[in-house]
Amino acid sequence: MTTEQDERTIAGPDTWRGNVEAIYIAEGAGAPMQKLSEVRAIPGQGLEGDRYLSGTGHYSDKPSGGGREITLIEIEAIRHLDGGVITSWGTQLDIKLAGGETRRNIVTSGVPLNHLLDREFWVGDVLMRGTRLCEPCNYLEELTSRPGMRMALMHRGGVRANILNEGVIRASDGIWLNRD
Repeated sequence: MTTEQDERTIAGPDTWRGNVEAIYIAEGAGAPMQKLSEVRAIPGQGLEGDRYLSGTGHYSDKPSGGGREITLIEIEAIRHLDGGVITSWGTQLDIKLAGGETRRNIVTSGVPLNHLLDREFWVGDVLMRGTRLCEPCNYLEELTSRPGMRMALMHRGGVRANILNEGVIRASDGIWLNRD
């Protein structure tokens, strides 16, 4: 008979399986995020209809180590903000955000996104590779008019990823590590 600890050791740390909670795109820099039920992912380019695929995003003309094809954020990080984050200077922040206000394309649940850096993973039928953290910026804080959001989401702002094959991503698609 195995114990729960034995089962976790046997299964390993990467046995999670998450889901797509929501999908968002914006047509241009600062444009409102539109919630979609599905979107086509194009390798080496981005999401159909999104500002970074068309080259009209706020940072489109700036170099990006890791690219801007797609961004993902954890719903757990968004909900954490509403719980009253206490900053390093002792101020409590109660920030309520809708998924699209994070300006990320995919809102996930049950996915440890920071663990996906330099790893391949599936979002439904689309294979991706995590390239770098998607740290929040001053521009995001200005757009949302939520002072302190940048610091509150530091290291929890999600990840950027490259799209490795063409396909459609749908809300409620599964997310899991590529085992090949």
